[in-house]
Parts: sequence; C-alpha cells; structure tokens
Amino acid sequence: MIDFDTQHILHPYAASVPSTDIHLVKSASGVYLELENGEKIIDGMSSWWSVIHGYNVPELNAAATEQLSKMSHVMFGGLTHEPAIKLAQTLLSITDENLEHIFFSDSGSVSVEVALKMVYQYWNSQGNKDKTKILAFSKGYHGDTLGAMSVCDPITGMHSAFEGVLHKNIFAEAPECMFADEWDEKYIEDFKAKLQKNYKIIAAVILEPIVQGAGGMRLYSPHFLKRVRELCTEYDVLLILDEIATGFGRTGKLFAYEYGEVSPDILCVGKALTGGYMSLAATLTSKKVMQGVESGGNVLMHGPTFMANPLACAVANASLELLLNSPWQKRVLDIQAQLEKELRICEELEIVQEVRVLGAIGVVELKEDGDLAWLTGEFIKRGVWLRPFNKLVYIMPPFVINEEELRVLTSAIYEVLRVYSKK
Repeated sequence: MIDFDTQHILHPYAASVPSTDIHLVKSASGVYLELENGEKIIDGMSSWWSVIHGYNVPELNAAATEQLSKMSHVMFGGLTHEPAIKLAQTLLSITDENLEHIFFSDSGSVSVEVALKMVYQYWNSQGNKDKTKILAFSKGYHGDTLGAMSVCDPITGMHSAFEGVLHKNIFAEAPECMFADEWDEKYIEDFKAKLQKNYKIIAAVILEPIVQGAGGMRLYSPHFLKRVRELCTEYDVLLILDEIATGFGRTGKLFAYEYGEVSPDILCVGKALTGGYMSLAATLTSKKVMQGVESGGNVLMHGPTFMANPLACAVANASLELLLNSPWQKRVLDIQAQLEKELRICEELEIVQEVRVLGAIGVVELKEDGDLAWLTGEFIKRGVWLRPFNKLVYIMPPFVINEEELRVLTSAIYEVLRVYSKK
C-alpha cells in the first residue's frame, strides 16, 4: 500500500515522489495514532488542529451513526433539515451578537471564498464598483483556493507560483507587537497608512485574530486587533475575521477575537467545528452585510453541492455539545501552563530563537530552517507525531490530552532539538 501511495497519491505540499517517509495509520483512539506496524504515537497536531476531542469519540460516533440511519445527504437548495438548523442556532448563540446569518460550506478555504464574495457583492449591489481590493497582512494565511490565496502573504507565503493569476490585493505589514507587549500606536501605523490611502477601493480587511497560523505561528497583541476594528469602522470598510484555526477554544477563549473585544462583520470557522470528523465550515455575517448584498434584488451567488451536509452538521452538533458541556477552558489553560513550563527549557539550546505559548498552542521557533524529514523521523522514534515546517516546531494537541501524554510531547521536542543542535 505504501508503494502504491508513493507512486500515485498526491499529499499536501509534497512532490509526487515524496522526499519524506509516509506512515500508514491503521486506527486512532484518544490522542493516539496506531501505525500499521502496531506502534502507537501521540498526535501533537490534532490532525491539523481539528481533532480537539481526540479520536474515536463515542458521542461523535453515535451522532454519525444515528444520522446515517436517517439520511447522509440532501441538497440544501429549496430544502432544509434539523441538523443544519440546530447547528446554526448554536453557532449564532455562541458568537458575537452582531452575527445573524450563516452560510455552510465544505472547507475553511471555501468559507473564505464565500466571505470574499459577500464583501464584493455588498459594495457592488449598492452601486459601488470601486471597492474591489482586500487589505490583508503579511504572514497571513487563509487557504489554498484562488480567492483565499489572493489574501495570503504574496512573498513569504506558499503561493508565489500563482502570482500572475491571482487578484491583486493590498498588504499591510504583519503585526509586530507580541501578545503581552505594552501597546504603542506605532504598531498600527503601516496598516493605518494603507487604509487611509486606499479606503475608497478597499472592500474589506481580512485578518487571523491574535494568531497568524501557517504564516509563522505568530502571536500578537489584542490591542492591535482592537485598533484594526476601530479603523475599519472609521473608514467604512468591512472586517473579516478568519477563526478557522483558532475557533472553538484553541487560544483559551472560545473565539480568539474575544481577546480584543471586537465585533466582526464576517466570521469564518471550520477545522474543529466537527471535532475533526467531517469536512465542514461556516461563514457568519451580519444583517447589515446581507441587506447590502441583497440590495436591488440580488442574492449571494454561491451554492456548494454538499452545503450543510446533514451528516457533517449532526456530528458538528455533537462536537459542540461535547465541547460546551466540558471544562474546555480549564483543560486549555492547564495545557498552556504545562507548555509554558516544559517548552521554555528549549530556549537554552543555541539553535532556538524563541518559545511562544498561548492556550493549547506551543511554538518553538528555530534560528534557521530545520531538516524537516530528520526531525519528523526522530519524533516518531520517540512515540510522537509532529509536523514541523520551516523554522517552526509546534504542537496543538487535543484538549483531552492528559499531563503525562503532554509531557511525552514536550520532552520529545526538547530531546530531538538537543540532539539536532549537536549535528
């Protein structure tokens, strides 16, 4: 099977003939992945940040099984169903009161596409055809579809190969204020200048609140987010917040924008929405935005085949119920405290630039790009699954991980980097 995979199946951000080993997963339970050879390894990535409850969760299994006995899918055009209605009710009740409408889609990237369509149609439907640009940020990442790529960092991001075909947007400097830094207005000067100069052609600002994820796992001050919101309001520009990676408790708040006490015009969520069971995302927006979109009798022009898939919605309902009825915040803050204590020792290593922690996110940044194939292999030897990239070795474990399991992860990071520093 591995031979067939390496010859025929494409994997994320990888050559058709992989340069690193592919590992065959046979099953998964709790925080463990079981490989084909019977070896069990702890997943420190939550399968790209989505499996917050761990694997093979009885409540989510039961929700999927029950929904399968009714229907796995039905088109959403002209029809509706209880799982979608219940999920919409829950999402609108736990997010900002300004958000009143919800559009379900298949993935995080598509939820961003929908958000971009909303803002373009919002202005166009009102006769303003000048507002066609998005003000985004360096080091930002919002997905791999064409529209989403157009608002990712165009220089240091992953999409420079597509520069010639992407919509040209405007980029402000990445936030330079660390999470706990004392606020100085200089941090917002570049963004403010770009907005002042271009607000007549800017339809919206898009931003990952508090944590810039795939662009470098960078943590920044809530005050920066607050000032972005204030300036968007001042210059009559819509604000899209991308909580695909940070939503549902990852940062210690249910949604990261709560740190800045701001209200988005549009909110994108995904990843952990179904606890990592199914592909599902949502774009939430305000009555103001929808009324603007629909000016002149228009409607939002998007409609995925699997929009509001009942099976995915049913699992998402069970996942949110499990999360909201659990001591999720205590679990995340306990993880934060342990990461802070046990990863900090990595700063003693010469190759380490910095350690950053927020909620259930731990980041060890190296001074130079690491040998990712070597690092990944060494982690597996120590019974853990981590997927470093560029200069970053980071973990975002399931919320249900216990202290001993987490210590296996943090110890492996230190030991592997200690050995690596001597290579």
